[in-house]
Amino acid sequence: MADTPVEYIQHHLSNLTFGKHPEMGWMLAEKSSQANEMGFMAIHVDTMLWSILSGLFFLFIFKKAANSVTSGVPGSLQNFVEMTMDFVDNLVKETFHGRNPLIAPLALTIFVWIFLMNSLKWLPVDWIPELAMATGLVNYFKIVPTADPNATFGMSLGVFLLIIFYSVKVKGIGGFTKELSFTPFNHWLFIPVNLVLELIGLVTKPISLALRLFGNMYAGEVVFILIALTFGAGWIMGILGLGMQWIWAVFHLLVIPLQAFIFMVLTIVYLSAAHEDH
Repeated sequence: MADTPVEYIQHHLSNLTFGKHPEMGWMLAEKSSQANEMGFMAIHVDTMLWSILSGLFFLFIFKKAANSVTSGVPGSLQNFVEMTMDFVDNLVKETFHGRNPLIAPLALTIFVWIFLMNSLKWLPVDWIPELAMATGLVNYFKIVPTADPNATFGMSLGVFLLIIFYSVKVKGIGGFTKELSFTPFNHWLFIPVNLVLELIGLVTKPISLALRLFGNMYAGEVVFILIALTFGAGWIMGILGLGMQWIWAVFHLLVIPLQAFIFMVLTIVYLSAAHEDH
């Protein structure tokens, strides 16, 4: 366990990491320094675990609603699922200007999956990590996948690959290259300038998607950890911390779905631009 506030914060912001240590071979990192020495190919086991569990929970809820669907008076679960699907479907119809049956399911998956991963932030910051470490098998454990840049960049890179794929598929390699070369200045003398501007704009799309989600979730995680420190600073600070905990949790009632919504909308907008063949 951490002995000082700084060690407590660092401990709670460290992932359970599995990888190949240059001296000790394949292992779970017991120290943050070991995790750093494992390099780029190390895996954040807790991020993988909770992102997969969130995805499975998403599938379970929607599968259960599909199995119990009725044309009569719907239950609360069916109502919730239908409202979510209608909301996403209407948003896609208003925002996406091409024709692609993949976009609506993709948008629904992104919205619900990110919302569920973000929602893990509502759990008290110490509960599950303390239970995991009580087993004696791990020294670090985080449960909010979107507070890990590996998760947010993984999702944004998936969206980026779809942008490139549909840009080439709809416009052709020549059309896509011409778009990059003659936008925004439609003259051959400006091709170098256009390429620099357009390639920077293209690359910043996945970066902005990933960093916006990660930054908001990571900052929220830090604040929750700082509030948790007040509970060990006397009963007065504990009461103050309890109030701040509730205020910050209520604030995240808006932040959590908002960040999922923004990621979904930007994905739809980027893919809509990729389908424009003018």
